Amino acid sequence: MSRIQTLTLVVELAEQRRDEALSEHASRVRDLQAAQSQMDQLQGYVVEAQARWAQRGSQGMDVTLLLHHRQFMQKIDHAIEFQAGVLADKQARIDQALTQLQTTERELAGLRRFTEKQVEALQKQAQRREQKASDEMALNVYLRQQAALAQAAGARP
Repeated sequence: MSRIQTLTLVVELAEQRRDEALSEHASRVRDLQAAQSQMDQLQGYVVEAQARWAQRGSQGMDVTLLLHHRQFMQKIDHAIEFQAGVLADKQARIDQALTQLQTTERELAGLRRFTEKQVEALQKQAQRREQKASDEMALNVYLRQQAALAQAAGARP
């Protein structure tokens, strides 16, 4: 396997790693969006419950009902606190996936630049070899012509 083929294979593997990192990042973003949707639902439920409680409060309150409402709101507050932790964890995972994605992008870009430089170097070597062969051929033609002229001049009386 030639050097360029090996480098091309390495670049392809780096592209696969980058694609996997991109997929992982997208998956983490979707997870965060789902968790945020759950948080929005919980917060919306709090607003709804408060509105219903305010409406009921104008009609008079039963102590047992008030106790149940407080317990219920504490549970919802706890769920919101828990979901805030979930959101923070999901955001940290996104940050980590983004860092990994950026790392793979940098590695891929570096490999591509290195491969391009290697291809350019090989092309320059090939051009120099072709130029050298062309120069040698031209020199040989010139020397033969000079030899033929010298021979023709020496053969004249």
